[in-house]
Amino acid sequence: MKVMIVVTHLLGTGHLARALTLARAFGAKGNKAVVVSGGMAAPHLSMADVQVEQLPPVRSDGVDFSVLLDEKRQQVSALYMRDRQRFLLSILERMAPDVLITELFPFGRRILKDEFSALLDAANAQTSRPLIACSIRDILAPPSKPAKAALADAFVANSYDAVLVHADPNLTPLNISWPVSPALQSKLHYTGFVAPPPAQPHPDAVGHGEIIVSAGGGDVGGHIFAAALDAARLGDRRWRLLLGGAGAEARAVAMQAQAPRNVIIEPARPDFRQMLYHAEASISMCGYNTALDVLQSGVNAVFVPFDAGSEVEQGLRAQALAAQPGIAVLRASELTGPQLLRTLDDLDGEPRRAPLQANMDGAAQSVKIVDELWRGQHAD
Repeated sequence: MKVMIVVTHLLGTGHLARALTLARAFGAKGNKAVVVSGGMAAPHLSMADVQVEQLPPVRSDGVDFSVLLDEKRQQVSALYMRDRQRFLLSILERMAPDVLITELFPFGRRILKDEFSALLDAANAQTSRPLIACSIRDILAPPSKPAKAALADAFVANSYDAVLVHADPNLTPLNISWPVSPALQSKLHYTGFVAPPPAQPHPDAVGHGEIIVSAGGGDVGGHIFAAALDAARLGDRRWRLLLGGAGAEARAVAMQAQAPRNVIIEPARPDFRQMLYHAEASISMCGYNTALDVLQSGVNAVFVPFDAGSEVEQGLRAQALAAQPGIAVLRASELTGPQLLRTLDDLDGEPRRAPLQANMDGAAQSVKIVDELWRGQHAD
């Protein structure tokens, strides 16, 4: 099968990471998978083994998703967006995919509705119509108005064959965050979590006994690093801060100069997941991929869910996962150095969880589900 996966990450990079993982899973089964990315470059993500087509990129204005910016942080023009749409449709026409997958839309990215609508109309009009599926994570941003849920239902009913929910319904069922109508329920396919293969413990045991603090690959998380530095000054625990986003190396050097001696500060590392096996604890936000890293390693964790603006997705996920031993949740409004130390002290007394292995093969299961649906459509 030829598979076209369309994704635009606007703030963090989790959506793109998940799309790349899906593409690798399709490729591993002999399919040709292409990721069409409409977000900013993400140099910390490996793309060497995935074919990526890059649209003129956009990003959100921080947590204001009603405004789109270009690489120079200037608001994009209507002409810029028309160029994106033309390029996107040209890829569809040139590739003529057997399967089209949209990441998040129509459950999010409504600011890109015109772009996705044009893509779906063109795909549905092709002589050999592709199987069309939506790919969504476990927790969505709940619709602020009934009309938003109704819009998603209408798109699913009119244009989609399936909705792939990358979750374990026993841990984070979709209805935690989204009203699931009977019509939508009929097209849901739970795949399990889309996680990369489990990392192996670090060969050099890097991270042993450390508190590892990370905040993903986006431009948020400064408050977590600040609280961690305050906590480090109050005790003798060993800390390692891993900075993501643009200019991470320069920021790490500047911060290290002001940090206490029990702190290492450096850019995000490709062996981060291996380090978690040896760490005393992890401190992070609670994005989809970060949560899976914690679950797969079994490391004790303090989640500080991203809740700026009207964001509630990470808070819902964190509260659901806090039922597991060795996981604590601190709201951003509660985050201080002393409170962080108290939370870590509480976790010290809890047994270490076993690494979670079940329902972590969501990428492979997605390929299996899509293959069965596609073959069902072409059975005649």
